[in-house]
Amino acid sequence: MPDIEPFIIHAPDRALADLHARLARVRLPEPETVSDASQGIGLARLTTLLQTWREHDWRAREIRWNTIPHYRARLDGLEIGFWHVRSPEPAALPLLLTHGWPGSILEFEKVIGPLTDPVAHGGSASDAFHVVVPSLPGFGFSERPREPGWHPGRTASAWAGLMTALGYERFGAHGGDWGACVSTELARLVPGRVAGLHLTMPSASPLPEDRARATPEEQGMLDRRDLHLSDGYGFGLLMGTRPQTLGYSLLDSPAGLAAWLGEKFAAYADERPESGGGVSLADQVDTIALYWLTGTGASSARWYWEAMRWVPRSAEEENALPVTVPTAVSQFPADPWPTALRWAERRYRNLHRWTELERGGHFPGLEQPDLLVSEIRKSFRHA
Repeated sequence: MPDIEPFIIHAPDRALADLHARLARVRLPEPETVSDASQGIGLARLTTLLQTWREHDWRAREIRWNTIPHYRARLDGLEIGFWHVRSPEPAALPLLLTHGWPGSILEFEKVIGPLTDPVAHGGSASDAFHVVVPSLPGFGFSERPREPGWHPGRTASAWAGLMTALGYERFGAHGGDWGACVSTELARLVPGRVAGLHLTMPSASPLPEDRARATPEEQGMLDRRDLHLSDGYGFGLLMGTRPQTLGYSLLDSPAGLAAWLGEKFAAYADERPESGGGVSLADQVDTIALYWLTGTGASSARWYWEAMRWVPRSAEEENALPVTVPTAVSQFPADPWPTALRWAERRYRNLHRWTELERGGHFPGLEQPDLLVSEIRKSFRHA
């Protein structure tokens, strides 16, 4: 059984001084030659993001984050950092929340209180959860792997070990982005332990024949997926093939890191004013600063190198790895990777809830935390 030790978040003074010095002397290119985002994050947007970072108070964030019980445990030879907040309700269901890229555990900071203590937030005691939020290997406060092999499957196995170490035999799992992939694999590995699965980006793809008989709504989804692959996924190809080359820039340039992460915080969020404007500048900078001060720009990029060699290569391969635990899906409209219900039903064989929301994007915990809390509560009431 791994030892579980409290972990205090604290960046060295010298690291903060070095960051401020680098932010003071960034070298930026001339503006883009187009009026849209087709060349990447615009100079004006990045300039605003960097100015917000210069005014960022990391020490105040440390104080806030250290009020949340944070631990580290060695799992399969790697130190994994995680938040663990127990509910005051004794019958609460343990719930594992897994983030993706360019996210972090901070995606779930705003939902911890309502999930663990629903009564204090206007909810019912029957909707309470004991919440566990681990950082993916090589992300945040988890250790950076020193050898290959830390793909989503191995991570799912480590998560099962973590829940055992915490004394949770039965639990729910939630995830989006790579967190959905890890959570899906966890449900496959230990189906008898996973009481339910909630995803915001299910790991399910269309079969070739789905293109020939797509409904108008499904054709819209196919068009969005195709556009994302052809025009929006260059970052994934680079991280999936040459993460080390990219990593030098992400570790050495705060402007480069801010641009690399900030582009996706804009592209994948629901930035319509009527939807709340997407991910706030403050939340973006919190996450970017976390990547910088933990030195995880390169190791998080290597996650793609690992994952892209592990994931199924086709819809047929996905469907050959079915999920039988009760599954619920909440799709947010600005997510770049939409999935149709009938594609998902082939893989998730016990799909009991399917919701398509009217606002929000790829980062619901940051963009629409109240909606995410509501969706999670509804999705696990069967358990």
